[in-house]
Amino acid sequence: MRQLLHGSSLLARPGFVQYFLAGMRLVHGFTAALPGLLLLLWLSEERALTQSYSAVLLFFGVLTVLMFQALDVYSEDIFSNLLRFRVMFFAWSAAFCLLLFMHQALEMFGFMEGHLLALWFFVSLLAFGAERLLVLSLFRRWVGAGQFLQSAVILGGTENGVRLAEHMSRHCDIRSGLIGFIDDRIGRMPDTLAGLPLLGDSRDLESLIRRERVTQVLVALPWSAENRIGQIVRELRKLPVNVLLVPDMLAFRHARNRITEVGGLPMFNVSERPLDGWSPLIKRLEDLVLASLALVPALPVMVLVALAIKLDSPGPVLFRQKRYGYNNRLIEVFKFRSMYCDRADANAERQTTRGDDRITRVGRFIRKTSLDELPQLFNVLLGSMSMVGPRPHATATKAAGILFEEAVKEYTARHRVKPGITGWAQINGYRGETDTLEKIEKRVEYDLQYIENWSVWFDLYILFRTLPAVIFTREAY
Repeated sequence: MRQLLHGSSLLARPGFVQYFLAGMRLVHGFTAALPGLLLLLWLSEERALTQSYSAVLLFFGVLTVLMFQALDVYSEDIFSNLLRFRVMFFAWSAAFCLLLFMHQALEMFGFMEGHLLALWFFVSLLAFGAERLLVLSLFRRWVGAGQFLQSAVILGGTENGVRLAEHMSRHCDIRSGLIGFIDDRIGRMPDTLAGLPLLGDSRDLESLIRRERVTQVLVALPWSAENRIGQIVRELRKLPVNVLLVPDMLAFRHARNRITEVGGLPMFNVSERPLDGWSPLIKRLEDLVLASLALVPALPVMVLVALAIKLDSPGPVLFRQKRYGYNNRLIEVFKFRSMYCDRADANAERQTTRGDDRITRVGRFIRKTSLDELPQLFNVLLGSMSMVGPRPHATATKAAGILFEEAVKEYTARHRVKPGITGWAQINGYRGETDTLEKIEKRVEYDLQYIENWSVWFDLYILFRTLPAVIFTREAY
């Protein structure tokens, strides 16, 4: 990063962002139209038809770029480290709907059958994804060479400034490269802060800006120093530089990067109701569809498991247990019985351990393979559980002899959504016995990450990884 002190960044020169975005628009328009052009050349033998449809394809490429523009494909996030596959999928799907309209209503591209249109859609979609990966690779090379869109300094060697530097080093992308600190307390400050050099005071900062070594100033002074901040902002407004006021990084961390407006005043959103708006309906529909589809192959397996349980030991096939569900309400969870009836523990006061004498022979197998959880598909259909969510725990479960809700302060925050058959914690190795406080702490941490970042795509990803997690785990017994 410090290379920026010796020469201005090529990427920071005026107009680079505009040229880059113009180039991306050309590439996207070309990517949208090229498969159609190749299909046209392959299918059409008439030169006049090829020329007329080539003009239509050019028009479609322009429409695609306009649709991408409307859906914020070219927003500032294009320079982030995000893959952005989801936004590209929806943007391309919306643009392709225009093509389908041209095909059906205007009878254009009539020589193309449905399977060829589908081929066109997926070839372009894969090309968009490959282009994004190439752009990210290019960004990484530029960052490695010390090239950034903005060469930034932190004004104020404060605790908040150090927090900001550490945060930016962990989340570095091409948009801003820190080259050091500026502070007027020269002589009372160390030579380096958070691994970055102290570059000088306000006069040195002005010189760096004049020589175009600095294009962005991040003011990290205490917000209580209102007069000092006002004076600095007035002086910096006279110079060709971007000036940003840094929020309290502690509050920013709790806000998880979300800012909302109340009466036109921006405020940090430190907590909000999960699955708000249309999200509960979408998740419920997702649960109904996935649970119904899962029941088709699961029913024969469930019949065999029920028969094996009945032959192995006397007692009912199903085990019903009270567990905490949404909003800390008690729900009845269905499981295949895996213990001898006379040794069952309805409240899970004693967790199962390796070689537990309460578990039957069949029970040991179905617990290891998670087949004992299959009846919870009916919980999902009845609405007390979801396919994906924090696992429900029995009322008396403990970690290292301490009740879960007493062991982890944030434990009950898991109950802001419905519990699930599988979850983010489980596929990351936190299933089975919680014999230490660290295990329940990590489980809660992953559960809260899931709640804060829920999406249908996240659910599908977790379900995709569940089977390998079950097969390779050694924690369940």
